[in-house]
Amino acid sequence: MNSNPLNNSSNQLQSFTKWRYTSSMISIVLMLFSLTVIGTKGFNWGLDFTGGVVTEVQLDKVITASEIQPLMTAAYQQEVSVISAGEAGRWVLRYADIPDENQRPELQAVLAPLNSDIKILNSSIVGPQVGQELVEQGGLALLIAMLCIMGYLSFRFEWRLASGALFALMHDVVFVLAFFALSQMEFNLTVLAAILAILGYSLNDSIIIADRIREQLIVKPQWNITDINNLAVKSTFSRTMVTSGTTLLTVVALWIMGGSPLEGFSIAMFIGILTGTWSSISVGATLPEFLGLKAEHYIVAPVPDTP
Repeated sequence: MNSNPLNNSSNQLQSFTKWRYTSSMISIVLMLFSLTVIGTKGFNWGLDFTGGVVTEVQLDKVITASEIQPLMTAAYQQEVSVISAGEAGRWVLRYADIPDENQRPELQAVLAPLNSDIKILNSSIVGPQVGQELVEQGGLALLIAMLCIMGYLSFRFEWRLASGALFALMHDVVFVLAFFALSQMEFNLTVLAAILAILGYSLNDSIIIADRIREQLIVKPQWNITDINNLAVKSTFSRTMVTSGTTLLTVVALWIMGGSPLEGFSIAMFIGILTGTWSSISVGATLPEFLGLKAEHYIVAPVPDTP
């Protein structure tokens, strides 16, 4: 008689094995494609990084962003960000600077078709020096976050499990960056904030599965690592789906209700949650298996008795 209790559900666990391996191969192919897209197309940096003009205006309260946007876009021949300043009729207009004053349209004339009393409250120019500092600080923030996560994972888990969780994080960030490079949507500070949030969300999912793998390795050292991983994924699958589903509902609501100022943030979070759920199950659990994770790595040697 075979004492392995997994025999009663071997077919189901075998399907988990095939699913994990297949999804891991798909992730590798997509990640290589994503890195190629990022390297060839680059990003459409927003004014937060490139610099530009920020103007705050006061119009009639009945005027909407959909009326302002086409007038500004046509006059300035570029994408103009129109953001509500939090007060009815008060808007923040953001666009790239036009150095040649002869070609720079007068804002009063541009908005004249609205038949509204136009007041320019303030206007300022964000120089490229500030934009370069934001790029450097944003990259530094990502680097520090990854280093802190790496340090925590190294302390919490054996390096094979830690590498699986860390690679899953990189996988999620690369996918989000590739989407913005491919679509050429504006990459601004809200998108950067979403990427930092994705790091935390994906890390949480990966740690839960990695913790379950560690527990099973200690409790069932006679099992092979494939069965351990399958059991860990199976036992956390429903919890992962519920958490991801409820979070996605919140992000979709933010996407719909937040409007254009939060569109980039919402899209980045939406993609990050989907890829984070995928990677924590496939990449985070499968990579340690290929790196040779065994129960022996978590068995503490007994302390010899002193004579």
